[in-house]
Amino acid sequence: MLEVAGLTSHYGRIQALQGIDVRVGEGELVAIVGANGAGKTTLLRTISGVQAASAGSVRFAGQDITHMPPHGRVRLGICQVPEGRQVFGPLAVEDNLKLGAFTRPGHEIEAQLAGIYRLFPGLGDKRAEPAGTLSGGQQQMLSIGRAIMARPKLLLLDEPSMGLAPLLVEEIFRTIVALKAEGTTILLVEQNAHAALAIADRGYVLETGRVSFEDTGAALLGNDRVRAAYLGL
Repeated sequence: MLEVAGLTSHYGRIQALQGIDVRVGEGELVAIVGANGAGKTTLLRTISGVQAASAGSVRFAGQDITHMPPHGRVRLGICQVPEGRQVFGPLAVEDNLKLGAFTRPGHEIEAQLAGIYRLFPGLGDKRAEPAGTLSGGQQQMLSIGRAIMARPKLLLLDEPSMGLAPLLVEEIFRTIVALKAEGTTILLVEQNAHAALAIADRGYVLETGRVSFEDTGAALLGNDRVRAAYLGL
């Protein structure tokens, strides 16, 4: 579904990605792990079009989208849940969710909302409240729900467990597993490498803008170098 080849990206003179090759098959859950500053978020931003590619290519379902604007990628089915949640605080929870469905026909929105409230019952209870009054965990669920409203073919998740209590982290990861079980293709960037690789079909380890390891999630969990460098084992 997704093929990233030789991808580079810069912030001014600083090269953040240095020839990244990543692929994601339909229905897969692929994890990207690595230390802070490794280029994980930049990779997602470049795939979604928020960050410009300097060289290389991004292909989605066989189509070259390297220079396509972000809104065009959303219409193709690529949706990103950004790091730090970034909900629209003054707007009601339900209005935040509806904003995620701007590419969908109007008659689908109510059914989509009902599906989100089944997935996250707590959001249904607070649908009329400003999103800024939600807890961090609820805002993360809202951010994921907003992306799902677009019925993504590829869901990009950037650090979904960041800043959450352990019980909420478990709930977020259960949700990610449930979304995969429903057929959603997922590319997951996550600081919690152990949790991410434990649920991933395959994984990539990034170091200073390069892929240093690529294997199944289980194999990376058992790799002594990965365990020592990223899992604290």
